[in-house]
Amino acid sequence: MGGQAKGKKKNKAKKKDNRPNREDAGFVGLSPQERMKVRMHEKAKKKTAEKYSVQQLLEKTEECLDSFDFEMAALFCQRALDVDSNNLQALDMLGHICTELGDTQKAKGVFLRAVELSPDEGHSKYMYLGQIHSGQEAVDYYTKGIQVLLSALDKQAQTKAQAGAAAARDEDSELLTAKDVCVAYCSIAEIYLADLCMTEGAADKCKEFIERALQYHHDNPEALQLMASYLFSTERNQEGREYLLKSVGLWLPTQKQSAASFSTEEDMQNEIPPYESRITTAKLLVESEEYEMAVDVLEGLLEEDDEVVQVWYLSGWVCYLQLEKAKEQQERGGREVTEEEMEEWKALKEAARSYLTNAKKLYSKLRCDDHPMLEHVEQLLGELGGEMEGEEVDPVLDEDYEPCSDDEEEEEEENNAEAPMEH
Repeated sequence: MGGQAKGKKKNKAKKKDNRPNREDAGFVGLSPQERMKVRMHEKAKKKTAEKYSVQQLLEKTEECLDSFDFEMAALFCQRALDVDSNNLQALDMLGHICTELGDTQKAKGVFLRAVELSPDEGHSKYMYLGQIHSGQEAVDYYTKGIQVLLSALDKQAQTKAQAGAAAARDEDSELLTAKDVCVAYCSIAEIYLADLCMTEGAADKCKEFIERALQYHHDNPEALQLMASYLFSTERNQEGREYLLKSVGLWLPTQKQSAASFSTEEDMQNEIPPYESRITTAKLLVESEEYEMAVDVLEGLLEEDDEVVQVWYLSGWVCYLQLEKAKEQQERGGREVTEEEMEEWKALKEAARSYLTNAKKLYSKLRCDDHPMLEHVEQLLGELGGEMEGEEVDPVLDEDYEPCSDDEEEEEEENNAEAPMEH
């Protein structure tokens, strides 16, 4: 009896344990294909960790960023995070890369993870979150970023005082400056000038933040231009013009010199405001009737990128305004039009038609959706005699095409016929 009972117990089927073990815990609810994918990913992570250190992967990320290969940079950076998911440098870099790739949702998640891990260190994540958001949310992120930045500046100053500037450079690969604080305050001021312009006290807050920006960097071109925009918006045009001319005077000579000496893009970025900021500069100069200076700014923009419809439109608009102003001055003088004036008017008219024709054709090519601008282009072309015809207004713009006066265009064509194009 006892032996039989013992045998029965031995042959009794074990009760199946349906609890997932630790290894398979993450596979619950996944299809076989998804499980295989996860296993392969885990295997790749392990292999990556054995072969490369996080620092090596981040160095490869940097190399890709230097060559503007953001897709490959994202792959290397993600591998670094696979090895160390809490690496703050990798999170910061991946967030930046996602922003460049236009994946704002992923960038937001990455930066929020960095905030969660280190809320009081590293200001850049807050600045990026400020860019991604709008309105009061953006202001809050920028404000927190400035707090972190000011704290880091104090710490940096103490380190330099105690151990010397060399030690501070060893600790921080990129030293923070007062300009960083200035730029952050400008970002908040721009929000009150645009998104939050209708909120109570917006104008006062805008001015307050611009003044704070100028306290940290008194000759910052973008801060000076922002003050000009604020003053124009409050109808203090003469004061606004003074700030605008001071701003442009700080960088326009550098832009001309850079174009003449074929300086590198990096050199230009260090001295000259961003492209979009200079488009705003051109608009403000037109508003101030500083037409010649506006032409200089717009020519520099076209040399950098000749596929921005707004720049072509503004170039044509400036030529049109110059023509109208010249005619008004002649009429006020009460004298007959000279032959020289007629030639000048003809050149301005043809230049305006050329710019505006290119603007319209490029508008169609790029499928833009700024209907008010298109309507104005068509209105101006109607007053000037219609679109120009011929090869000079080919919608597929030549890379080396630099629109200017008619005489300069002819000289450019002669030079191109004699020498091969440079890229």
